[in-house]
Amino acid sequence: MGGPEMAQTPQRSSRPGGAVTPLDLAALEAALDHRFVDLGLLTRALTHASYVNEHPPQVSQDGLAFVGDAALGLVIAQRLLARAPDAPAGVLTPARAAVVSGTNLARWAAALGLGELVRLGRGEDQTGGRARESILATTLEAVLGVIYLEGGLDAVRRAIDGLVPETT
Repeated sequence: MGGPEMAQTPQRSSRPGGAVTPLDLAALEAALDHRFVDLGLLTRALTHASYVNEHPPQVSQDGLAFVGDAALGLVIAQRLLARAPDAPAGVLTPARAAVVSGTNLARWAAALGLGELVRLGRGEDQTGGRARESILATTLEAVLGVIYLEGGLDAVRRAIDGLVPETT
């Protein structure tokens, strides 16, 4: 399926707690080439720690971001190794780090509309959190974590193939 260019841009939900609407979900699934099975897990991936602080006992996206970061790193490492099988780790490691930089992750997350979907605490929301690089990057990693848990590395690879240009 396609990359971050979606037929309809997801809109911030007017529902309490920033719940993901069916339009948001369909656009996100199309862009990532993944049908989310556990919407509770997806909601957790879209839940920033600032929201959890104001709405206990919610759980933040941090654990899922940890998993997503690892899956993303592995997929990019495999892609780089396939392109340059004889390259030493000293070349591949910085190349992988450049691809999965916070700046790139934030750019891809913004293209997916994740800034509009992430659940933030009031203060974080009012101070520009929806556009903050670190929040966008972590949210994308968390969503990739859900994709990994639901569909494995092949599902993450499909999602990344739609986001990350082959030239990287």
